[in-house]
Amino acid sequence: MQQPKPADARVERMFAADRRWAIAAVVVLWCLYAFTYWVLLRSKADAGVLLALAIGGGFVLLFNTASIAAMIIHYTRDKEHIYKLDIYYLDEMKRAKG
Repeated sequence: MQQPKPADARVERMFAADRRWAIAAVVVLWCLYAFTYWVLLRSKADAGVLLALAIGGGFVLLFNTASIAAMIIHYTRDKEHIYKLDIYYLDEMKRAKG
């Protein structure tokens, strides 16, 4: 039975940073849509227009949130492969510089 390799701390740090930025981007998107809809509500726009914008915005939020969640899940499963390659080339660049 093979022993699992200990995870490289750099891989974990890079993954954690990417995950934080992805979650922050989704939170900012939700806040922007909420603010925009609130401004539209206060402008006393037509109810049909508000409904159409709410439905369209809801789909945008739904699909963007789902895609970011899927990306985080994929990165969680395959982070060793994804980040090891980045780390390899970062190390090569450092070696080349001296």
